[in-house]
Amino acid sequence: MNRHAQVAQRMAVLLGAGADADDVVQESFVKAYRALGSFRTDSAFRPWLLRIVANETRNQVRSRQRRVRREELVALPDEVLDDPATAALSSERRRELLDALKALPEQYRLVVTCRYLLELDEQETATVLGWARGTVKSRLHRALKKLRTQLPDKEVQR
Repeated sequence: MNRHAQVAQRMAVLLGAGADADDVVQESFVKAYRALGSFRTDSAFRPWLLRIVANETRNQVRSRQRRVRREELVALPDEVLDDPATAALSSERRRELLDALKALPEQYRLVVTCRYLLELDEQETATVLGWARGTVKSRLHRALKKLRTQLPDKEVQR
């Protein structure tokens, strides 16, 4: 649990759990524990667990959306992203990127979150999202293309 708690927490937050991320992670760990008997030992544990977290987060977000009409989907505190890869981005640029990411359709937001914010490889992303590897590649390509149009390079537009 200690080994995977931080990435599970980040995933829950990034996929929209917001303030409920702790509850989502806790419920995910309980479900994973109960389902350990069905876990295939020839598979990687982390993607299996993160798929449970993704499903729990999706369930929680849907439930919240039924109760609250226009609640923000992703409440992302700065400390969640304070790692070397994202610390290099300026605060303003990071906010622009996160706003553009939130504006993407869910399937694109999920694949970008897994690949770049959670740093999963293609196979882990495919496992977490329950998609074929080719689907991950094509959706990631489309998502990045969409992000490029929403976030044009400021230096190029002088």
